[in-house]
Amino acid sequence: MYVVHARGRAAEAVGGCARTSAAAGTEACLTALPGLPAMVELKVTARGREVRHELPGIPSRLQVSPSGRMVSWTVFVSGDSYNTEGFSTRTGILDTANDELRKSIEDIPLFVAGERYRAPDLNFWGVTFTADDTRFYATAASRGRTHLVEADYRSWEARALRDNVECPSLSPDGTRLVFKKRVSPGPWRLHVLDLRTMAETALAEERSVDDQAVWPDDRTVAYRHDGRTWRAPADGSGEVTPA
Repeated sequence: MYVVHARGRAAEAVGGCARTSAAAGTEACLTALPGLPAMVELKVTARGREVRHELPGIPSRLQVSPSGRMVSWTVFVSGDSYNTEGFSTRTGILDTANDELRKSIEDIPLFVAGERYRAPDLNFWGVTFTADDTRFYATAASRGRTHLVEADYRSWEARALRDNVECPSLSPDGTRLVFKKRVSPGPWRLHVLDLRTMAETALAEERSVDDQAVWPDDRTVAYRHDGRTWRAPADGSGEVTPA
């Protein structure tokens, strides 16, 4: 049984869910469906009501916003890992307050260095929402580079903040992001980014972690590695411990 992370706590994958996430009474489950082409089922239960959507792809990421209103997910639509040449992702958002479903966020206008960016290979993944459900952060990738982007859900516009940021996850106090950074020999190492100063700190975890880590509290991050859940101090000090 695979354990994945909900915002602020670990959640156990049950009933065939490849990814689960839960917050503020909303529970989401992303299940791989049998057969070809590859399809997933997104099941969301909020306020006593359940909705289901079938979408193309292979499960990758899933996160419910702190309020329980917004659900975001990422699937692979070709390839099966970030190490696969030519992989492509599709990231979507569901607003449970009005059932607005965006099956893909690739149409969001993206600005890099102040200029509108357009490229046929642009991919997004790893969405994390702020507490007000208006802004979110995500990874955008194109032409061999990854960008941390900040987006506004209402105005539907995004801007790149910095390079080499993957799978961001926002701290409960909204001031920091934990993320995967490509390093050598790597491929990744977990870092924390201070959004006020843009200073980054490498965590004590030196192993390569492929996960969208979460924050059990403002001082700790948790993540999956080799089938287990681990914790590390968010300030880069201390030791890695089993959760």
